[in-house]
Amino acid sequence: MARRWVNSPYAFALGMFAMMVPSQAFSSFYSYFYVEKLGLGVGLATLARTIFLIWDAVNNPLFGYWSDRTETRYGRRRPWVFASIPLFMLTFVLVFSPPGGLSQNGLFTWFLVTLVLYEAVATVLWVNYGALFPELFRGDRIRAKASAIQQGYQVLALLIATALTPIIYAAINFSNMAIVYAFVFGICMLICMLSVREQRDPGNAEPMKLGAAFKETLSNKKFWIFNVSNSFAQTVNGLVSSMIPFYAKYVLRISEGQVSILLAAVFVSVIPLVGVWYWIVRRMDGVKAWRLSLILYGLSVIPLWFGYNLVSGVAAGIAVGFGLAGFLVTPAMVSGRIIDEDAERTGRRREGIYTAVSGFITRSSGLISALAFYVVGLIFGYESGDNPGSNPEATFRYLISVVPLCLLVVSVVISFIARFDFHMTGKGEVKHGQEAHHQL
Repeated sequence: MARRWVNSPYAFALGMFAMMVPSQAFSSFYSYFYVEKLGLGVGLATLARTIFLIWDAVNNPLFGYWSDRTETRYGRRRPWVFASIPLFMLTFVLVFSPPGGLSQNGLFTWFLVTLVLYEAVATVLWVNYGALFPELFRGDRIRAKASAIQQGYQVLALLIATALTPIIYAAINFSNMAIVYAFVFGICMLICMLSVREQRDPGNAEPMKLGAAFKETLSNKKFWIFNVSNSFAQTVNGLVSSMIPFYAKYVLRISEGQVSILLAAVFVSVIPLVGVWYWIVRRMDGVKAWRLSLILYGLSVIPLWFGYNLVSGVAAGIAVGFGLAGFLVTPAMVSGRIIDEDAERTGRRREGIYTAVSGFITRSSGLISALAFYVVGLIFGYESGDNPGSNPEATFRYLISVVPLCLLVVSVVISFIARFDFHMTGKGEVKHGQEAHHQL
């Protein structure tokens, strides 16, 4: 591979694109597929997510710990990713390929088993890919630029996975859609990992024992405040994207074919707005930029309440795009500084366990989203597509606007609980590996 592509942010960001296409298609449409199309009860769908999170609470930190302790000639993270690529492709297809004629219990069992398998493999991928970011790119400025590039790729993936997915599954069904996305993932992830060369840090101390590693991580107040705050904002990402098909049907009353236009309004607008947020981040402290993004994200979901047709829905979607763009770009600077500070204190770079525990906290947002769906549905009588209740419009107005606003208010409040004073330099003047020769 050409030297200029080794550890290039552009090549590395391709991994984000690879994972986000199937991951976003899953988070946006699994509820719609199982609840609306197949008739699985909301309560059973929520139960499946809850059972998975109990399992995830165990495996997520362990995968991060094992990743940090891995030492091979190919690096710590890359072997895990290469091994996970075919398994992720298989499990993603299985989620969207239940056998026909299943009862409610049979459909629930299929969803639960495939969900556990799919999310376990996804955990391995996200932990190891995520751990590479702060390791390869060190310093606020380089992280801001690498994050902006990465989020540009992510937005493209979000656009494909949300706006194009309804067109694709309408044409070739959900199972074949999953096969197409699985191959897109496999090809792009392989190219990404072939471009990565991990840096061995000879100053690293001996790996911590499991108990000590968890104690050190869990006692880091900045880490907890940052990630708990982010988890509420991340819930909004998943909730808004997964509610858009319902919002389009019951609130805007537009056809399934027009859902793609609505989704495109959100994610196309994010592409240039990522550049705007990169400009903002370069001119202010990373923590202040992160908090500002949370505040503006909260304000941006308010217009969704007033949508009543395609045009007003598109306008509201563009407003959401600005808030979403800020939240996509800004957290990388804060999380990277937290990991750098831990490395100075412990003498060991532990991106794996930090990324894993952070991932678990963030992924718990899926349970918050599922519970919000269940509770609001219970209040207004929505059970499934077969039994939408007497007022499905109110159900999805609240779920796409009021609930996200409340979650983001909580996120902002939590973000101010701790002072994020970092006792180290971090403006980005330090190169992230002299032998990497990153091309920016």
